[in-house]
Amino acid sequence: MIKDTSSQDAVLTTPPAQRLKRGLLWSAAGAAALAAGAYVLLGWSGSEHSVNAARLRVAEVTRGTLVRDVAVTGRLVAAVSPTLYSTAPATVTLKVEAGDTVKKGQVLAVLESPDLSDALKREQSSHEQLVAEVARQHILARKQKLLAQREADTAQIDSVSAQRTLERYESVGQVGIIAKIDLQKAKDAVNSAAIRAKHAAQAAVLEGDDVTLELKTRQSALERQRLSMANAQRRVDELTVRAPVDGFIGTLSVQNRGVVAANTALMTLVDLSRLEVELAIPETYAADLGLGMTAEVNLPAGTVNGKLSALSPEVVNSQVLARVRFDGAQPAGLRQSQRVSARLLIEERANVVMLPRGPFLELEGGRFAYVVHNGVAVRTPVKVGATSVSSVEILGGLKIGDQVVIAGTDTFNNAQRVSINN
Repeated sequence: MIKDTSSQDAVLTTPPAQRLKRGLLWSAAGAAALAAGAYVLLGWSGSEHSVNAARLRVAEVTRGTLVRDVAVTGRLVAAVSPTLYSTAPATVTLKVEAGDTVKKGQVLAVLESPDLSDALKREQSSHEQLVAEVARQHILARKQKLLAQREADTAQIDSVSAQRTLERYESVGQVGIIAKIDLQKAKDAVNSAAIRAKHAAQAAVLEGDDVTLELKTRQSALERQRLSMANAQRRVDELTVRAPVDGFIGTLSVQNRGVVAANTALMTLVDLSRLEVELAIPETYAADLGLGMTAEVNLPAGTVNGKLSALSPEVVNSQVLARVRFDGAQPAGLRQSQRVSARLLIEERANVVMLPRGPFLELEGGRFAYVVHNGVAVRTPVKVGATSVSSVEILGGLKIGDQVVIAGTDTFNNAQRVSINN
């Protein structure tokens, strides 16, 4: 039988110095634990209630660049989407159907208006009549000028003849062959003939001016009639409705062979080569918007940039409509009325104290925030500035490095101190 080793065991005793050192270490650890527990107990004793940390979201106050922006939704719309109207009461014959792709200048519908057709024929007849009258006036003008010139020439011949008679009388009057009375009559005849020649020449000039003015009047009437006929022709031509741009037929507002009144919408043409984004922006941001503002549009193919090109002057349902035009070439694969989201960049503020945005901003109205100190959230007055989708500017009440509860404060019930349990 083998014996155990109990006979070889010896009892060891701790030296007095080592026992003293170990006792001091245990005493110091106990005191530290007691102090920490007392501090936590003191913090908790001033708290109104406690909340589990898993229900909260805490963020740190930092310094950085705050980008003021607004996230909105919208849809793609055609930048060019003309609506075609009837120009007169007519019967419509449609040449296309909804959804058809058309080219610029293609016939889309034909309007039948007997009134406009008859009016054009009347204008054409009046135009032809005035053309004939102007041609006749040209002939009359030349004829009257010739007659007036003939009168002037005859008066000039009579004046020359009277002058020659006077010269003969003067040549024989010196030898006493004729009486002085006859010589005086010859002189009077010369003067009378000269006056008639002068007046005939002036009358010929006036007659020429008169017939020229009359001809211009007839020509003006002809031009006026030509314009009237051109307008009637234009209205008849407008009865043939043509596509103003390339695109496709969006909607048809009338039935084929239907009778429509003047200014009735016939159809809408959509040009898909130029699409824009129509955004519905909350009216609270209306004062911050401006043309040319940068926008980031989220599309299935990625994010593209654009510029704010139009802004509605009115508010509808607490929203303001705005148009965004793409920078550069239009992305491929876009469709009319496609829903998209966008981000409008309003302003950039560099080197500001900021905090991630959370529900605390709306719950406390931006006036208070809960700052975490040693497991206790303390309600602290704060002052906020500009806000963005993701951040908020801190103007006072907080400093860089503070830990702030940004979500979950709805359970605090405006308590001054709330304990946070892990």
